[in-house]
Amino acid sequence: MHIKMKARTFFSASISAVLMLLAAFSANAQTQATKATVYFTSEITPESLVKIYKALGKEATGKVAVKISTGESAQSNHLRPELIGSLVHEVNGTIVECNTAYGGNRSNTAAHRRAIEQRGYGDIAEVDIMDADGYIDLPVTDTKYLQYNRVGSHLSNYDFLINLAHFKGHAMGGFGGVLKNQSIGIATPEGKTLIHTAGRYDDPRYVFQNPSGQDAFLESMAAAAQSVHDYFKGNTIYINVMNNLSVDCDCDGHPSAPQMKDIGILASLDPVALDKACLDLIFNHQSTTGDNSAPLVQRINGRHGAHIVDYAAEIGLGSLSYELVDITDSSAVESISVNGVQKYNVYGIDGVRILSNADNIDSLTPGIYIINGVKTQIK
Repeated sequence: MHIKMKARTFFSASISAVLMLLAAFSANAQTQATKATVYFTSEITPESLVKIYKALGKEATGKVAVKISTGESAQSNHLRPELIGSLVHEVNGTIVECNTAYGGNRSNTAAHRRAIEQRGYGDIAEVDIMDADGYIDLPVTDTKYLQYNRVGSHLSNYDFLINLAHFKGHAMGGFGGVLKNQSIGIATPEGKTLIHTAGRYDDPRYVFQNPSGQDAFLESMAAAAQSVHDYFKGNTIYINVMNNLSVDCDCDGHPSAPQMKDIGILASLDPVALDKACLDLIFNHQSTTGDNSAPLVQRINGRHGAHIVDYAAEIGLGSLSYELVDITDSSAVESISVNGVQKYNVYGIDGVRILSNADNIDSLTPGIYIINGVKTQIK
């Protein structure tokens, strides 16, 4: 007997089960007038990154900024140049960053440029440190804590923003996705301090002060992200890459090792729906040995991290209700013999176990299954 099996193991049974349930789950999260569309692929490759960008149906035009985190050290889990290069070239984009507020090797422009070259980003595209020549203050719609959002002055040089984030944990925010990448990530050191302190201080010496409490910090991030979204007037797309799922951010030079396996890439025109979908994948993950979501869930919950998406929806930045569309390439398969395999554990794509430690799979009808942890098509 022959089956068609993916050449690489991208999909675990637990992820596939969660994907099938998320559409119904998200509808219960909050009733919105219109569901946002969030695209998903389990393949984390340069080609799939371009594919999911194209699936959004919105062409990046004009001068395009691609906002990433360049990572605090070579050991950080930032998105590598070899992964993102094809997308950056596809849109003829410029990689953009801003200096940090907490010291380290990216706290000033000269040091940051050296770090960028060491990471290899200069080999794939022009890299612009947007606050190298100062700042501009963007208006904020939600003035509960912030009166303005202080960002790098070079932001005004761009017509379109691709917010390309690495989704992971974060020591202060609980998690970091596109909302963090568009708030803390685009702010100057002074702007970062204003967000962290909920508008109380702009001196980076006080960046780790939190006089107004955790929720105020999270709500300030949401307000800052909204100001950037509004600034580009719809010329923004959002992508989260869910790999190297450490509890620590890419601003950590010595992050904890990931306890979860990689999940995939998600993209949307709605930043709230996108971060919410990623959170749902984490919270609904069925942990197994070597694929444990508990540490990341604990980090997120310990910082009340999910509050940022709730508040961002409340202030009108996006929707908590979404439809998840799986664009994983089911044709990327190869024929292999399974005669040498001794036992089979088989799940349906709905996550229901069909066979446990079976000697063969002769009873399976044609269709898509998860066989020994691999998304598999039987014809």
